[in-house]
Amino acid sequence: QVQLVESGGGLVQAGGSLRLSCAASGTFFSINVMGWYRQAPGKQRELVARITSDGSTNYVDSVKGRFTISRDNAKNTVYLQLNSLKPEDTAVYYCNENLILTTTPWTARNYWGQGTQVTVSS
Repeated sequence: QVQLVESGGGLVQAGGSLRLSCAASGTFFSINVMGWYRQAPGKQRELVARITSDGSTNYVDSVKGRFTISRDNAKNTVYLQLNSLKPEDTAVYYCNENLILTTTPWTARNYWGQGTQVTVSS
């Protein structure tokens, strides 16, 4: 069984910082793309940031310059550093990882973390 476990959410004041972590455990060969999504009440879940296996990154415009995604392949972990937080960043943040399960045949599947709440007060 594969499981993604998230941590690092919390309540902070505007301008504060948090670091989210998402660690994968279980049986798999490697991890391809890692990403972070968020969903605020009444809103659609949106992609916040992603990072490929070679380290290339992509961010939604609203967080550019404030958030940083990174990965530690040895720990099977993806991080999201959230700086200069704004009330509009308040949401449940979900990690998503595309895991290569087998190589014969080549099988890859997406997995989701359980979500971690980020609340930013004004």
